[in-house]
Amino acid sequence: MTTKPRALDLFCKAGGVTKGLQRAGFHVTGVDIEPQPHYCGEAFYQADALTFPLYGYDIICASPPCQAYTRLKNIRGNGHKHPKLIERVRERLQSQNGLWVIENVPDAPLLNPLMLCGTMFPELRVYRHRLFECSWGKPEPPGACNHTFAMGPSKGAYHRLDESEFITCCGHNFQAKSGRIAMGIDWMTRDEMAQAIPPAYAAYIGKIAMQRITSSL
Repeated sequence: MTTKPRALDLFCKAGGVTKGLQRAGFHVTGVDIEPQPHYCGEAFYQADALTFPLYGYDIICASPPCQAYTRLKNIRGNGHKHPKLIERVRERLQSQNGLWVIENVPDAPLLNPLMLCGTMFPELRVYRHRLFECSWGKPEPPGACNHTFAMGPSKGAYHRLDESEFITCCGHNFQAKSGRIAMGIDWMTRDEMAQAIPPAYAAYIGKIAMQRITSSL
């Protein structure tokens, strides 16, 4: 029986990255400091991602909290209350011999990152830019951003996705049904989606990593 390469998803939440890595062919273990009843991976540990053992994995993906780096921090006036963990996470990952990826928002201090947007993936209908710092260098993107699509109108407090429209899925300003369609997610609540990336992003990165892993065997 062939054993799948193993991936570790740190700060996993409900598993947007995990689902993408699974689609790329990995067995995925998730770690989060909070309970994640809807986590979709093969194994889950409620633990501190900054101290969880990192050995035994072919690739490690980490999504440190983004609140300290998001552009909304100055509007909310509470950016200083959130931890800035990217440098600590990078130092931990660099101590490992395997592949690793750090994911975060556009203003995060990632080094030579790949930027992905939902408009690069034909199955998605979301504007959500995310950066990916990869230990093996910057991968080529699957395409270019195309923000010419119409944004869904606000229906009360939330955006509702109609035909031929895109939504931002920024914060919590979207209906759960629309978010699931836009992001290619069918197992999360709206609050969980607000903290997730579309699995297609991680699947794209994961397939590149899988090629590197299998070519080295």
